[in-house]
Amino acid sequence: MSLLEPVQHALAAVVAGVHTGLTSLGADASSGATWCLSIAAVVVVVRTLLLPLTVHTVKMAHASSRARPHLKELAERYKGRTDAESIRAMMEERRAVSAEHGVSRLGCLPVLLQIPIWIALYHLLRNVADGQAVGALDAGQVESLARATIAGVHLTSHGYTGAGAAHLAVVLGLAGTAAVLSFATQRFLVQPNSAATDLPEAMASAQRIVPFMSAGGMLLAGTVVPVALLFYWACGAVWTFSQSAVVWRFFPTPGSPAAARWAPDA
Repeated sequence: MSLLEPVQHALAAVVAGVHTGLTSLGADASSGATWCLSIAAVVVVVRTLLLPLTVHTVKMAHASSRARPHLKELAERYKGRTDAESIRAMMEERRAVSAEHGVSRLGCLPVLLQIPIWIALYHLLRNVADGQAVGALDAGQVESLARATIAGVHLTSHGYTGAGAAHLAVVLGLAGTAAVLSFATQRFLVQPNSAATDLPEAMASAQRIVPFMSAGGMLLAGTVVPVALLFYWACGAVWTFSQSAVVWRFFPTPGSPAAARWAPDA
């Protein structure tokens, strides 16, 4: 059994449960709208479960920003001292500073946890697109999903090329929405909310290209993933943009441009 199989089954249970609930309320079982709502429910469930970890990430960003001046002073004090005793003393002081300000190494945990979820959802939708029942998604629902469309484009279809201009428009629209929102989130919300003072130039340069890499990755993924997964990513991008906007406005990182913008006397 694959390590991601339990995750696939959990995601399948959410999709199948919401789909069953909607059809019991009178929704068309094979409607693209019904299946899109079922897929969007995965975004809501997953991201809601990750909210405590997201709050932890914000707190860690604040703690790291408060600790940075002390760590810089420590690095300057031990600059050029390469003997074992000095290195040991510096590491002990770094640990003390991190502990004092509550810095944790698990700040990026929400992003790391989403990676297996993305992979599991990709395999789930790929298997369903191939006509395989997975967990709570039974054969009847798999057949129903195979018939579901957005503007005439099947949710289980792949790539930019397909049934004419409508296919290209739908796939490009979903991939483009995810790409634009991903770029805007990184460029206008995440970067201004990062304390970049005294960052090495190499790291600062890497941060500047992240928005372009993120957007480009979404557009490239549109060539291979099912339309249903592109819809999931577009919904996830909306959530991420909204969540990042709340953090940028109300919980800016100390020392960041966002904090300066929203300071009481700004």
